[in-house]
Amino acid sequence: MNRALFVLAMVFGLAACTPTVQVAVPDKPIEINLNVKIEHEIKVKVDKELDGMFEEDSGLF
Repeated sequence: MNRALFVLAMVFGLAACTPTVQVAVPDKPIEINLNVKIEHEIKVKVDKELDGMFEEDSGLF
């Protein structure tokens, strides 16, 4: 009798330790917050054109 009770307790104990996986659909949609501040600076150097504009004989000044 004690052995049967022990085996029964072990079966219930092992059954209680089995892992469970639950998959549930969320109530609200997934929200991805992208607070990204993008700063960029573009520098274009046109040395030859500027040199040509500021030459003394160009007639600009």
